[in-house]
Amino acid sequence: MLVTNRFVVDVDVADEFTERAHAALTALAARPGYLRGQLVRALDDPTHWCLVTEWESVGAYRRALGGFEVKVAAVPLLAQSLDEPSAYEALATAAPGGAVVVSASDRAAGPYR
Repeated sequence: MLVTNRFVVDVDVADEFTERAHAALTALAARPGYLRGQLVRALDDPTHWCLVTEWESVGAYRRALGGFEVKVAAVPLLAQSLDEPSAYEALATAAPGGAVVVSASDRAAGPYR
């Protein structure tokens, strides 16, 4: 599963934000089920940032949010992200040069339901 938390950050507090985001990413990366993560910034607008993490399951992500270090370092930052859906399930994937592999949704029977 993919989690994207988007932020709008004033340029004058970007250094403080990146320090907090690095701490959040470190705390999340230490949790079981974490696969990878990135802090990214929009090329066209330096005030738009996104913390992207990938997890082996919804349960792993939810359990990670309950960890002490995550509650201290990540949850306060994540609470400042834009109020929009942030957790996504993978419904189709493709490796470089590979075919598209469709996965069933956990929400209902069959793909894309």
